[in-house]
Amino acid sequence: MNRRPFDPRLLRRVPAARRDLAVLAVLGGLTALLVVGQATALATLLATAFHGRLDRPALAGFLAAVAGRALVSWAQGTVAARAAATVKATLREDLLAAVGRHGPAWVAGQRAGQLATLAGRGLDALDAYFTGYLPQLVLSVTVPLAVLARIALADWGSALIIALTLPLIPVFGALLGWQAQAATERQWRRLSLLGGHFLDMVAGLPTLRAFGRARAQVEVVRRMADGHRVATMRTLRIAFLSALVLELVATLSVALVAVPVGIRLLGGGLTLSTALLVLLLTPEAYLPLRAAGSRFHASMEGLTALDEALTLSAGGPAGPTAAPAAGARPAPDGRGEIRLEGVTVAYERTVALRDVSLTIWPGERIAVVGPSGAGKSTLLNLLLGFVAPTEGRVTVGGVDLAGADPDAWRRQLAWVPQRAHLFAATLADNIRLGAPDTPDDALAPAVAAAALDEVVAALPDGLDTVLGERGHGLSSGQRQRVALARAFLRDAPVVLLDEPTARLDSASEAVVLAATRRLVAGRTALLVAHRPALLEDADRVLRVEDGRVTELTPAPAQEVAP
Repeated sequence: MNRRPFDPRLLRRVPAARRDLAVLAVLGGLTALLVVGQATALATLLATAFHGRLDRPALAGFLAAVAGRALVSWAQGTVAARAAATVKATLREDLLAAVGRHGPAWVAGQRAGQLATLAGRGLDALDAYFTGYLPQLVLSVTVPLAVLARIALADWGSALIIALTLPLIPVFGALLGWQAQAATERQWRRLSLLGGHFLDMVAGLPTLRAFGRARAQVEVVRRMADGHRVATMRTLRIAFLSALVLELVATLSVALVAVPVGIRLLGGGLTLSTALLVLLLTPEAYLPLRAAGSRFHASMEGLTALDEALTLSAGGPAGPTAAPAAGARPAPDGRGEIRLEGVTVAYERTVALRDVSLTIWPGERIAVVGPSGAGKSTLLNLLLGFVAPTEGRVTVGGVDLAGADPDAWRRQLAWVPQRAHLFAATLADNIRLGAPDTPDDALAPAVAAAALDEVVAALPDGLDTVLGERGHGLSSGQRQRVALARAFLRDAPVVLLDEPTARLDSASEAVVLAATRRLVAGRTALLVAHRPALLEDADRVLRVEDGRVTELTPAPAQEVAP
């Protein structure tokens, strides 16, 4: 976990924020000059007033400094808020891009709820960092240096005391900050677990209610929320203790300067204007450091989320996750032969495929069977470009997919997964996901080919009917036919199907199976199957077990069961 008050990766990931941060630095320097000018003018004004005179230039200078500090403070808040908005928007885009870039194989290693918490509440916590801590961090550098320089010109003895006591504040702040950092990390982990579990529970609520486990999960969420509350209170206790310690150190340090100044003033060793200047500037030297220490605790949740967001958006988990290659070559023609040459796919704790060599000829229909977890989905992910081989290579028409443009290659694929995701949009928009630019009047052939026309006719608004998230309102068979309609609309030369008839009753299976046969006709098809009905039209049947691929000719029914 990154413990630095400023992460240099931020400037590399969000170059648009560099200008705002530079402006904050300039405003911090201007604030330091105004602090010194205000104290100098006020000291002169009070000294002359003590002798019964009004120094009008000093009064004008004091008022101008106060107005200038107010204006600069407003500018700092505006610039910091803009920087926070820029960084949050960019990091959210990076997180979404990371999901799209790494694909399902990467997302499967993450918890959707934790990603949602990070992209929402987590990055929102950066507001306290950018609008509170970061401007104060700049002031904690510029103001003490300017104050020290000015006091050194007026009274070097007081400047020496300040120079010796100033480091005490960051030292004590760092000692308490280490404890607060650990407490904040525990708090963030509990919040991520709470958000992830709650989202998973909401998604599976129908299943929980069906098995009578909904109330038990309510109790689990309550315990997790209590754990997060306890962790938050521990973090707040440390933050309050830190504020008390920093206030105490700053007060004692000011007293170490004020007492000798008062004694020397009474003894005639200092003029009134010099003594007033020192007494007015000394608290200003400690104030930015004290405030920075307090605001650091308020911003630590944002810093923790920032570190996690930068880590996730920059890379993925250990394993053969495929990533786009810089300067990738044009994608091969999907009508060419597909070859796997000595392909091994190894993850951290397991080997999904072992030394697989396979040739898929153009127009060939291949069924893949085997037990769950044997490596069938990994075989599809290789062709989809979501997984890269640990050893060996995958070629299409002699072109290695590792160096090809992944987006251009995927445009030549149609993928029908086990559980096609339908979005909260119209039925037409969900079908059009396969070819986003298709006009409404061109959807009819795909709808008819997927046997979806009866479903469309039964909906209140036809293709314009708005579906619920995950296709709420449609049955499993109807959702699968929407996925097939997407594939028909895409009209790609290579079709990948991952158990399209899983979890369907016999009637729905028959309809989906007929549509699947129409889809694979004349195309290269790789079909993961658990049911014998899917194997009737296959040219070859491959069995994947323990990461190894063998050919079955013919395929007996008992070989198909998972």
